[in-house]
Amino acid sequence: MSEERYPGWYSFIKEKHANFIKALEQLGEAVRQEGPLDDKTAHLVQLAGAAASRSEGAVHSHARRALKAGATPEEIYHAVILLTSTIGFPPTSAALSWVYDVLAEEAE
Repeated sequence: MSEERYPGWYSFIKEKHANFIKALEQLGEAVRQEGPLDDKTAHLVQLAGAAASRSEGAVHSHARRALKAGATPEEIYHAVILLTSTIGFPPTSAALSWVYDVLAEEAE
């Protein structure tokens, strides 16, 4: 992800607490390498977790990363829609709107 794609708050934290963010990014890489899931699947799983925890920024991030890893918009929407019976419609709807933000941005 290029620097200009980071949200303002993340960029602020990265600038002020570089070692913290470096460790966080290294942890993310380490956990992705620990198992057999490919990057696309890993980001779809993380997208679902972000949606379940109602983290708009993380939904945006993992939707972008899933696209970069080869996920289609349909796969991304499906990963979120699958959550309906688990987390309920309102949080699923919110997550879908956040995914839509990213997909609309990518279409431009």
